[in-house]
Amino acid sequence: MAYQPGSSAGLPAGATERLRGMRGEGPKPRFFTSDLSVDEFLLVRRAGFFPLGLVMGSCIYHTGYQWQNWNTSQELKVLTQAMYSARELAMTRMEEEADLLGADGVVGVRLEFKNYGLEDSALEFQAIGTAVRHETGEHYRTHDNRPFTSDLSGQDFWKLVELGYRPVSLAMGACVYHIRHMGLMQSLKTMGRNTELTIYSEATYTARELALERMQAEAEARGGTGLVGVRVEESTWGWGQNAIEFFAVGTAVAEQKDTSPQLPNTVMAVGLNN
Repeated sequence: MAYQPGSSAGLPAGATERLRGMRGEGPKPRFFTSDLSVDEFLLVRRAGFFPLGLVMGSCIYHTGYQWQNWNTSQELKVLTQAMYSARELAMTRMEEEADLLGADGVVGVRLEFKNYGLEDSALEFQAIGTAVRHETGEHYRTHDNRPFTSDLSGQDFWKLVELGYRPVSLAMGACVYHIRHMGLMQSLKTMGRNTELTIYSEATYTARELALERMQAEAEARGGTGLVGVRVEESTWGWGQNAIEFFAVGTAVAEQKDTSPQLPNTVMAVGLNN
C-alpha cells in the first residue's frame, strides 16, 4: 500500500474516529497522548513542537518460502521483499494516523516485531511514535508531503533542531542472506587453529553492505543529505541458522534553509554513582 497524503484507507474505523475526536474541533477540546518521557516532552516543546497524539501502524505478514542452497551464499530475495513490504505497510499506516491529526511529523518512532504463533512464518510489524506539529505552522513535512519520521529521542531531536537541521524520514535497508555451510574438509582444517572463517566473513560483509546501500538510497530519495543514529541489527526469524536478516535503520536529516547553526556549549559532567 503506497502512502497517499490524507488517506485513511489502511486504518480501522475506530482509529479514524478516535483520532479525529482528538483534534479539538467543535465543542470538544483538543486532547493529546504521547509515549514521550517528561524530559523528552519538555525538549520537544522547547524545539517548537507540541504533541498531537500517539500514532501507530500494524501489519501481520506471512513470509513466503524460498529454497536455500546449502552450498551457496546468496540473498534470499523473496524474504528480503517480504520484510520490506511488511515494514512499509506498518510505517504507512502510522503516517496515515499522523495525517488525521494534522501532524508535521512523528518523533521517537520505534519498530517492534512479534511472533504470535498464529501460524508458521507469520510476524507482526508495528511502527509507533508521537505525532507532532510545529507551533508556528512552519512546514516540516517532506518534499512529497509525507510527515517526517524519526527514531531519535526527544533529547536528540531537540539537539538536531538546535543545530539547524530537520529530520526527513526514518530510512531502512534490509537484506535476508543465506550463508553457505562449511564442508567437512573445511571444518577439519580449522580445528585447533586461529584462522579467519572467510566463508562467513565474506557473506556477512556482503549482506551488511547491501542493507547499508539500500538504507542510504532510501534516505537520498526522501531528500536527506545525511543519516544520524544508524544501527545495523541481525535477526533469524526462524528461517534456519544460516539465513540471517541484516537490517540497517537511521534518521535521514537535511539542513534547514536560511539558518546559521550554532554549536551548543558543552559542559563536562562527572557521575558520582560509582
